[in-house]
Amino acid sequence: MPSEPAFPRIYLDHAATAPLLPEAREAWLEGMAIWANPSSPHAEGRGARAALEEARARVRAVLGWDGEVIFTSGASEALALAITRGKLALGAVSPTEHDAVLRHAGEVPRLPVDACGRVDPAGAAVPGLVAVQQVNSETGVIQMLDAVAEAVHAAGGMLLADCAQGAGKLVLPDAGVADMIVLSAHKFGGPVGVGALLVRDWSLLHPTGGQERGYRPGTENLPGVLAMAAALEAAPAWTGEAARLRGLLDKSIVDAGGEIVAAEAARLFSIGGYRMPGRSAAAQLIRFDAMGIAVSAGSACSSGSLRTSHVLDAMGYPRPSEVIRVSIGRETSEADILSFVAAWREIAGGGVNA
Repeated sequence: MPSEPAFPRIYLDHAATAPLLPEAREAWLEGMAIWANPSSPHAEGRGARAALEEARARVRAVLGWDGEVIFTSGASEALALAITRGKLALGAVSPTEHDAVLRHAGEVPRLPVDACGRVDPAGAAVPGLVAVQQVNSETGVIQMLDAVAEAVHAAGGMLLADCAQGAGKLVLPDAGVADMIVLSAHKFGGPVGVGALLVRDWSLLHPTGGQERGYRPGTENLPGVLAMAAALEAAPAWTGEAARLRGLLDKSIVDAGGEIVAAEAARLFSIGGYRMPGRSAAAQLIRFDAMGIAVSAGSACSSGSLRTSHVLDAMGYPRPSEVIRVSIGRETSEADILSFVAAWREIAGGGVNA
């Protein structure tokens, strides 16, 4: 068995995945006791179906969504479903979208963005499906979705909002703003392997057959769905403290000679992108990890390669190779932030390492 670390580690990569909330764990265990297939017609299957539909209603209620909910294996599947099965073809995407969107985009036009990565609503008037994140997963920048949606709808298009980072933290756009919304449970304290595609109405998608009213084949993940609903219901309690800690982090980084990415933009309270001049992100990650601190460079799905961030490139950000992402969660303490800042100062003082 792997040995325990000799010192307590500090986890500051909650945007990649967050620890499972106790409420979600309890709901997941309850779901495991309801082991019947929700699509089976017998009494056991009907009982599982009732639990699934109750969870669907809870998700709609906590999110304030009056459209439909399709449960998926996560945000990547939900995005693929929206893009490949939508009645409107993909017409444009933000260049700062997650790789799960860009892998489907091909030569589809990229929307114009400013130096903070914010989409120019005037350029979003596209008569097709337009994909824009609510919150950027690398910088925390919050998009002006109301204005973007107004331009998209005026052109006869539909807005697909990737809310994987915003769900459980921010109020999500309603069905009058976003035609489809994507979320992923493990970003807000639910389990890995479950998410949802929120759809204004069924007419926006081509059915595929199978479960989820014929729009997503495969046996429903009832334990995961129950845990996701529980995590969403438990989510709103931590925002104030997170905002205070991120404010402390921002100030401390600037005081230590670092730079905040997109400092002038509205940003999610739990995510920050920071540049350490003269130190590559790869070198920083190695040093922070050796010092017992988990952070990342870029989004988790692409940071394993440590390639230059396409998000920062699209923003025209200078020296993107020196930027890391710090993302805090409910478990993060002020002591964690101060320890990170102390480690930052030590690494930054070690000289140039490109």
